[in-house]
Amino acid sequence: MKRILDVDKSSHQVTYHDYDHESKVTTIQIVQDMEPYLRVTQAERNRDVGGAKGLSETSRKQIKENWWHVARIPVGVQHEWLKRYGVDIYNKDQQKEVRKLLNDSEWAYLRSNEGRV
Repeated sequence: MKRILDVDKSSHQVTYHDYDHESKVTTIQIVQDMEPYLRVTQAERNRDVGGAKGLSETSRKQIKENWWHVARIPVGVQHEWLKRYGVDIYNKDQQKEVRKLLNDSEWAYLRSNEGRV
């Protein structure tokens, strides 16, 4: 019987516990509602239209300060990337792999700006 262990309202995650008495297997499942992240990311992407080189004032300022917010990667996606591809977004040695995933059309919805990362 599946039951809720935790609800994290800040990350929109619900953690479930399930125990199968027959096989004696315990399963922990984390489910995340990504809709709030996607709404914010879409708003950021829409903000970056027009202006010089198609960039908003916010993007130009970030680039001038040697950084540019390019994506929002929810924890659920981070887990999936780690499980499916072995990519840890916090591992500095795997930044090339993170960029490759963000540039893949399958994950384009995570980018907060148009174009390639």
